[in-house]
Amino acid sequence: MLIYTMGDPCGIGPELIVRFCRKNRVEYPLVIVGVEEVLALYCKKNKIKKFWQRVDSIEKREKGIFCVEPKGLSGINLRLGEPSVEGGFVAGKSLELVCDYLKIDKRSVLITGPLNKATLQEAGFNFAGHTEFLASAFNVPFERVCMHFWSPSFGVSLVTTHPPLSLVPSLITIDRIIRCLSLTFQFQQMFNKDVLIGVCGLNPHAGEQGKIGREEIEIIKPAIKEARNKGIPCDGPFPADTLFYRAKHGDYNVVLAMYHDQGLGPLKLLHFGQSVNITLGLPILRCSVDHGTAYDLVGKGVASLTSLEEAFKLGIKYLKRSV
Repeated sequence: MLIYTMGDPCGIGPELIVRFCRKNRVEYPLVIVGVEEVLALYCKKNKIKKFWQRVDSIEKREKGIFCVEPKGLSGINLRLGEPSVEGGFVAGKSLELVCDYLKIDKRSVLITGPLNKATLQEAGFNFAGHTEFLASAFNVPFERVCMHFWSPSFGVSLVTTHPPLSLVPSLITIDRIIRCLSLTFQFQQMFNKDVLIGVCGLNPHAGEQGKIGREEIEIIKPAIKEARNKGIPCDGPFPADTLFYRAKHGDYNVVLAMYHDQGLGPLKLLHFGQSVNITLGLPILRCSVDHGTAYDLVGKGVASLTSLEEAFKLGIKYLKRSV
């Protein structure tokens, strides 16, 4: 079964799923979680008939499309196209409901619409984003999960996710790097027989043999050596400014970056709106679009469906492998 959380109902998530379901035939049962009234509004805007059945709870379904609205959200005041605490509250309550179900049914795939990290926290959910929220919900220590992006050219995994840049060096450890390499390799093996991971250095020029920093010598190189001893195919550390060029041209099909913008800047330059965000290390598969709430595009019918379509394709491929 596929489960889609609309994310922030004031953002682009509800509109995308309505347009997606108009364009695509969903071959697995789909449960959409969020405020039903917002779905209905976008159906009216797009002149689409209601395509779901309202149900009271998330349960295993054999076929069809269903909508579940978390309790207590009826009549909530939402201003579409604007960030608000209410939008953050809906996003958080939807995730809570879904996580409670997925603790029982770990075979279903979660696809998440974008949320606003600031309004999520303002609504009382003290997490920096989906990755941190889901790790906590499934009692997985945060250092045991890994943020990964699939794209048409190459994958990207991140050793750190959303900390301030000043904290990044202290968060990069041998164990953390090995864990991310292991999770990345396990995931990529499901879809790719020949996996080779290129590892970025932290410092410019990968530290220039210790003259610009010693993290490469003291942490990253030992982690790569140990990962290789465990059978994980990886090379590095390489200067990030050239590694992504090499990945684009086929030398590596996955890059492990040390921090958020080091990895996602190059990826989104090439494939923004085409990649899929995946949380590795959870007992479930969670896929997401690679973009934010896009408040400025809400209701205009112009936001790209590509990232959501790719997330669904990946989720369906995973379900077929699990049969």
